Amino acid sequence: MGLDMYLTGKQYLWRDEEQPKRKEIAEVLGVDNYEVNEVRFDLMYWRKANAIHGWFVNVVQNEVDDCGEYEVEREQLEALRDLCKEVLDTRNTETLPPTTGFFFGEGEVTDYYWEYLQDTLDGLTKLLIDPDSKKMAFYYQSSW
Repeated sequence: MGLDMYLTGKQYLWRDEEQPKRKEIAEVLGVDNYEVNEVRFDLMYWRKANAIHGWFVNVVQNEVDDCGEYEVEREQLEALRDLCKEVLDTRNTETLPPTTGFFFGEGEVTDYYWEYLQDTLDGLTKLLIDPDSKKMAFYYQSSW
C-alpha cells in the first residue's frame, strides 16, 4: 500500500470526421460491435511523491483528497513544472512542502523529495513540448 499517482491524457474521438478512426481502433482491439470514443495515454506515474500530490490536491482538486479523477488544465501543468524548477533552483521548499497522509511516505524533505521534483520537472517539460500532447485532455488521479 502507498500513495500512487497517475497523470493520464485522453484524446476524444467524437466528431463525424473521426468515425473511420473510431472503427479502426475498435477493430484493432477486436471489438467489432462497438466504437471507441476516447483513447487514454499513461503519461506520468509517481509513487509517494507527496509534495506533488499535495500540489494537485490544493490546486486542481479544491483541497478534496478523495482519489477521484480530476481534469488538469495545460496551464496548471505548466505552473507545476515552473514551480518544480523554482524549488530545485532556490532550494526553498516552502512553496511545495511535503504532504503527510496515510501511507504517503516521508513527510519531510529528503533526497527522495528532490528526486521527485526533478522527475516531475523532466517529465512535464518533455510532455508539454510534445505536439501530440496538444490533442489531449489531462487528468490526475491518486490511489492510497
